[in-house]
Amino acid sequence: MTKTSKIIYWISTAWLALGMISTGGTQLVKAKEGPGAVDSMIHLGYPLYFLTILAVWKILGAITILIPKFPLLKEWAYAGFFFAMSGAIFSHMALGDPAAEIFPALLLLVLTVVSWYFRPAGRKAVSVNQSFQLATK
Repeated sequence: MTKTSKIIYWISTAWLALGMISTGGTQLVKAKEGPGAVDSMIHLGYPLYFLTILAVWKILGAITILIPKFPLLKEWAYAGFFFAMSGAIFSHMALGDPAAEIFPALLLLVLTVVSWYFRPAGRKAVSVNQSFQLATK
Protein backbone atom coordinates (compact mmCIF):
# COMPACT_ATOMS: atom_id res chain seq x y z
CA MET A 1 0.00 0.00 0.00
CA THR A 2 1.42 3.35 -1.01
CA LYS A 3 1.77 6.31 1.32
CA THR A 4 -0.84 8.22 -0.69
CA SER A 5 -3.33 5.37 -0.34
CA LYS A 6 -2.77 5.26 3.42
CA ILE A 7 -3.34 9.00 3.70
CA ILE A 8 -6.54 8.80 1.62
CA TYR A 9 -7.73 5.85 3.71
CA TRP A 10 -7.13 7.50 7.08
CA ILE A 11 -8.55 10.90 6.09
CA SER A 12 -11.70 9.38 4.59
CA THR A 13 -12.08 6.93 7.47
CA ALA A 14 -11.63 9.63 10.11
CA TRP A 15 -14.20 11.88 8.44
CA LEU A 16 -16.57 8.95 7.97
CA ALA A 17 -16.28 7.92 11.62
CA LEU A 18 -16.71 11.52 12.77
CA GLY A 19 -19.78 11.92 10.57
CA MET A 20 -21.36 8.68 11.73
CA ILE A 21 -20.65 9.33 15.40
CA SER A 22 -21.95 12.90 15.24
CA THR A 23 -25.14 12.03 13.35
CA GLY A 24 -25.61 8.93 15.48
CA GLY A 25 -25.17 10.97 18.65
CA THR A 26 -27.70 13.53 17.44
CA GLN A 27 -30.15 10.78 16.60
CA LEU A 28 -29.54 9.06 19.94
CA VAL A 29 -30.47 12.15 21.94
CA LYS A 30 -33.20 12.96 19.41
CA ALA A 31 -32.23 16.64 19.15
CA LYS A 32 -35.26 18.81 18.49
CA GLU A 33 -33.56 22.17 17.88
CA GLY A 34 -33.70 23.52 14.37
CA PRO A 35 -33.77 20.94 11.57
CA GLY A 36 -33.25 18.10 14.04
CA ALA A 37 -33.35 14.36 13.72
CA VAL A 38 -36.96 14.08 14.91
CA ASP A 39 -38.22 16.60 12.35
CA SER A 40 -36.32 14.79 9.61
CA MET A 41 -37.74 11.38 10.54
CA ILE A 42 -41.27 12.75 10.68
CA HIS A 43 -40.75 14.45 7.30
CA LEU A 44 -39.46 11.21 5.76
CA GLY A 45 -42.32 9.19 7.25
CA TYR A 46 -40.21 6.83 9.36
CA PRO A 47 -41.16 5.84 12.91
CA LEU A 48 -39.22 7.68 15.63
CA TYR A 49 -37.89 4.48 17.20
CA PHE A 50 -35.89 4.11 13.98
CA LEU A 51 -33.67 6.96 15.23
CA THR A 52 -32.39 4.86 18.11
CA ILE A 53 -31.71 1.86 15.88
CA LEU A 54 -29.81 3.97 13.33
CA ALA A 55 -27.89 5.82 16.04
CA VAL A 56 -26.66 2.70 17.80
CA TRP A 57 -25.59 1.00 14.58
CA LYS A 58 -23.84 4.13 13.27
CA ILE A 59 -21.83 4.55 16.48
CA LEU A 60 -20.94 0.85 16.68
CA GLY A 61 -20.03 0.83 12.97
CA ALA A 62 -17.76 3.85 13.37
CA ILE A 63 -15.97 2.19 16.28
CA THR A 64 -15.64 -1.01 14.25
CA ILE A 65 -13.96 0.63 11.25
CA LEU A 66 -11.49 2.44 13.52
CA ILE A 67 -10.29 -0.44 15.69
CA PRO A 68 -7.75 -2.94 14.39
CA LYS A 69 -8.62 -6.52 13.45
CA PHE A 70 -12.16 -7.91 12.92
CA PRO A 71 -12.05 -7.56 9.09
CA LEU A 72 -15.35 -9.37 8.52
CA LEU A 73 -17.11 -7.12 11.01
CA LYS A 74 -15.65 -4.12 9.18
CA GLU A 75 -17.20 -5.37 5.93
CA TRP A 76 -20.58 -5.50 7.67
CA ALA A 77 -20.09 -1.97 9.02
CA TYR A 78 -19.23 -0.62 5.57
CA ALA A 79 -22.23 -2.41 4.07
CA GLY A 80 -24.48 -1.00 6.77
CA PHE A 81 -23.19 2.52 6.15
CA PHE A 82 -23.71 2.07 2.42
CA PHE A 83 -27.30 0.88 2.82
CA ALA A 84 -28.19 3.52 5.42
CA MET A 85 -26.77 6.41 3.40
CA SER A 86 -28.11 5.27 0.03
CA GLY A 87 -31.49 4.75 1.72
CA ALA A 88 -31.35 8.27 3.13
CA ILE A 89 -30.49 9.70 -0.28
CA PHE A 90 -33.34 7.92 -2.01
CA SER A 91 -35.78 8.78 0.78
CA HIS A 92 -35.01 12.48 0.39
CA MET A 93 -35.12 12.23 -3.41
CA ALA A 94 -38.50 10.46 -3.29
CA LEU A 95 -39.95 13.41 -1.37
CA GLY A 96 -38.38 15.93 -3.74
CA ASP A 97 -36.15 17.44 -1.06
CA PRO A 98 -33.57 20.02 -2.17
CA ALA A 99 -29.94 19.07 -2.73
CA ALA A 100 -28.96 20.64 0.61
CA GLU A 101 -30.99 17.90 2.35
CA ILE A 102 -29.38 15.16 0.27
CA PHE A 103 -25.77 16.37 0.46
CA PRO A 104 -24.88 15.14 4.00
CA ALA A 105 -25.94 11.57 3.22
CA LEU A 106 -24.23 11.75 -0.19
CA LEU A 107 -21.00 12.93 1.43
CA LEU A 108 -21.10 10.08 3.96
CA LEU A 109 -21.83 7.62 1.15
CA VAL A 110 -18.81 8.84 -0.83
CA LEU A 111 -16.62 8.65 2.30
CA THR A 112 -17.87 5.10 2.90
CA VAL A 113 -16.90 3.99 -0.60
CA VAL A 114 -13.51 5.76 -0.52
CA SER A 115 -12.63 4.39 2.93
CA TRP A 116 -13.71 0.88 1.93
CA TYR A 117 -11.78 1.01 -1.36
CA PHE A 118 -8.52 2.25 0.19
CA ARG A 119 -8.58 0.07 3.32
CA PRO A 120 -5.30 -1.76 4.00
CA ALA A 121 -4.99 -5.50 3.39
CA GLY A 122 -5.09 -6.21 7.13
CA ARG A 123 -8.54 -4.64 7.30
CA LYS A 124 -9.99 -6.69 4.44
CA ALA A 125 -11.96 -9.87 4.96
CA VAL A 126 -10.43 -13.00 3.49
CA SER A 127 -12.74 -14.92 1.17
CA VAL A 128 -13.38 -18.65 1.50
CA ASN A 129 -11.44 -19.22 -1.72
CA GLN A 130 -8.43 -17.26 -0.40
CA SER A 131 -8.58 -19.18 2.88
CA PHE A 132 -8.53 -22.49 0.98
CA GLN A 133 -5.58 -21.35 -1.15
CA LEU A 134 -3.65 -20.31 1.96
CA ALA A 135 -4.42 -23.59 3.72
CA THR A 136 -3.28 -25.73 0.76
CA LYS A 137 0.09 -23.98 0.34
